[in-house]
Amino acid sequence: MNSLNPRQREAVQYIDGPLLVLAGAGSGKTSVITRKIQYLIDTCGIKARHVAAVTFTNKAAREMRERVGKLLGSSRSEGLTISTFHQLGLNIIRDERKALGLKSGFSIFDGQDSHTLIRDLLIQEHGAEGDKAASIQQRISAWKNDRVLPEQAVAGATSPADMLCAQAYLRYNRALRAYNALDFDDLILLPTILFEESGDVLERWQHRLHYLLVDEYQDTNSSQYLLVRQLVGHRSGLTVVGDDDQSIYAWRGARPENLNQLADDFAGLKVIKLEQNYRSTSRILKAANTIIANNPHVLEKSLWSELGYGDPLRILQCSDEQSEADQVVAEILDHQLRKRSRLGDYAILYRGNHQSRLLELVLQQQQVPYHMSGGTSFFARNEVKDIMAYLRLLLNENDDNAFLRIANVPRRKLGTSTLEAVGEFANRQRCSLSQACRRISSEQIPEASLRRLQEFHQWVDRVRRSSDGTASVSAIRQMLRDMDYEGWLNQLSSSEDVAQRRMGNVNFLIDSLQRVMSDEQVTLDEAISRLVLRDLMEQQEEEKASDDSVQLMTLHASKGLEFPHVYIIGMEEKLLPHRASIDDGNIEEERRLAYVGITRAQQTLTMSLARKRRQYGETLNCEPSRFIAELPQDDLQWQGGTEEDEEANDERGQATLASLKSLFG
Repeated sequence: MNSLNPRQREAVQYIDGPLLVLAGAGSGKTSVITRKIQYLIDTCGIKARHVAAVTFTNKAAREMRERVGKLLGSSRSEGLTISTFHQLGLNIIRDERKALGLKSGFSIFDGQDSHTLIRDLLIQEHGAEGDKAASIQQRISAWKNDRVLPEQAVAGATSPADMLCAQAYLRYNRALRAYNALDFDDLILLPTILFEESGDVLERWQHRLHYLLVDEYQDTNSSQYLLVRQLVGHRSGLTVVGDDDQSIYAWRGARPENLNQLADDFAGLKVIKLEQNYRSTSRILKAANTIIANNPHVLEKSLWSELGYGDPLRILQCSDEQSEADQVVAEILDHQLRKRSRLGDYAILYRGNHQSRLLELVLQQQQVPYHMSGGTSFFARNEVKDIMAYLRLLLNENDDNAFLRIANVPRRKLGTSTLEAVGEFANRQRCSLSQACRRISSEQIPEASLRRLQEFHQWVDRVRRSSDGTASVSAIRQMLRDMDYEGWLNQLSSSEDVAQRRMGNVNFLIDSLQRVMSDEQVTLDEAISRLVLRDLMEQQEEEKASDDSVQLMTLHASKGLEFPHVYIIGMEEKLLPHRASIDDGNIEEERRLAYVGITRAQQTLTMSLARKRRQYGETLNCEPSRFIAELPQDDLQWQGGTEEDEEANDERGQATLASLKSLFG
């Protein structure tokens, strides 16, 4: 406790009722959560199995588990739940699957699986409506987050477009039930419905959880808020930590007003503010406080620091986006050389992913290593997921999720109606989809569909038998040729080059399997398991290696991170704030996004803007972001803005690059 400041200590030790910890950026909220878990178990005598802490990302949950593990040790933390909201929901569903009408081994659809199912349903029932799948998928997700069921969506439809979305929602949910599957949003929605309809089940879970801690509470949606209320019940065992100024996920259903709603739903709610910042200089915090003060607040707070006033905030005015990229990279190299700092100390943040393209080119030209957050894992690529699904089905014919992914990849005229009928038959028979292929008859599905289904099932069986031995990799290569997967990629891809790259990923996967089997003398199933594990290990190594790389990421992706030196590029109207937010009148969230970017900086903060920028093939004049005018002007140091300044900046940048090149030979 001695390492905590008075407000943090008060938050840890308060257990007399529900508590809201209003935690500003960099104020040590994770320390409060982890120390409070230790306090509840060691001092208050609550068993670890009766304590749960939930957050939003696997990374945050993993870090929290590691910190609590160091505080408590493995024996005292046994049974403790630290997870994401969705993992907690999945645990509830697994325990209560019979009450929810689910078979064991139910599938969980990711975003791509859901998109494909919705698209196929639209094509089947409406012909050319398949191109609307993405927008309808977003609408269905929003309905689920707001706890609107399909029947309610249909009843509330007021236009043909609304009715199309609502009917698609109805068919989509019916197909999921037939497939014994859930999507990501169901992991929260279904537990809340179950708890509403079954008091016994709710009481059992309330008895399990005596104390609940929730991180990033401003990011909860309606379903998550209700789940918390249900689990806590009449107990006072609740601590939520949040910051309404860092709520930047309205587009995925987050409701910052949930923080304000707490006082109405939890009698005697105590509020403790964490305002001391341990990250940034006072000048950076002054800028953050000043800009966010333009948003309305129910709960006021003001960040402060003991780390000194710090350097002025710099505004770089550039002629165009090329000049912006050149100047930012040159400044990073110049500063890194003079200060002898690590490249990993520098982060370049932007509103949209498209802004990174020029930066990447300049960094590559100057041979500067960089790391882009949010890159696609090899195993997350669609073509790799397809072939992995085939491999999983070869190893385990009862893997329903794998069956559903590849039954119609490539197209075999096994449409959603056929697969739904098989799924409903499998549910009645309490068997897997593969087993249902052997048992189902023309009484359940049309003769032509039955024939195609049986041909597919028998073909998979033949491949399974031929791959069971030393020639297993050869059998898999033959399987790819039999189904002409390369031809399928050519049909799907935007160009021949894209199709070749995707097929190259498939060949790399098969070559890797063969190499693992040969080098490590293991069977095919063991080789697959080791490849998946290796992929995870490589991602962890990539995170460690990124210390020597300039960090590139969107403002959204930067939340929760901190860097000694931060550059926010594109501080222009229609970029930050974004054009869509201006049109929708949603400037407050854009201002919170700027606030998040500012509060990532520890020592220096530089913002850049261009006078002109090319978009959609034409050059447009740009206006400085309104957020620059909202900053404390006395703390800003402007650079550029005139042709002479631009020439001087370019000369300075070129001189810096030349000196660096000569230094490194």
